[in-house]
Amino acid sequence: MFSFAYYALAGLIVVALGLCAWTVRHQRSRRRHGALQDLMDNADRLESDLKDCRDRLQRAHAVMSVSPDLPATGEVEAQQAVDSGLRALLQQRLWIRDRAPDASQRELDEAVDALVRARHQLEPRLRALDDAQTALDTAVREHIHKEF
Repeated sequence: MFSFAYYALAGLIVVALGLCAWTVRHQRSRRRHGALQDLMDNADRLESDLKDCRDRLQRAHAVMSVSPDLPATGEVEAQQAVDSGLRALLQQRLWIRDRAPDASQRELDEAVDALVRARHQLEPRLRALDDAQTALDTAVREHIHKEF
């Protein structure tokens, strides 16, 4: 009877340890999957933001351009900045494709944080671009209204 209690206790401990190990492994797997999903989602959002920024800049420069064949002041630099952001994003996507499956959780978290930081840095510029576009639209309407 005494030895049966030891075997039962040992069996219970083994089951409890197994359950704990499975739980830890499952949580790590879920965290990793979540980080990979966040990485892809943030890359998609950043790409969308950059393309939106490029489109807005093109519209703004088209309105300001004196000659449609010549780039407006700052247009080349703005386009180069957006293109640079898109190239950096492409490098990030290649890293995701090639390295993310084998990357450590820390590397995945750092990659997600880098994309989030990039989006946060872009947000004030997009707001400023919206404000400038609104002011430009207002100025064009007023100019057209004065002419007629």
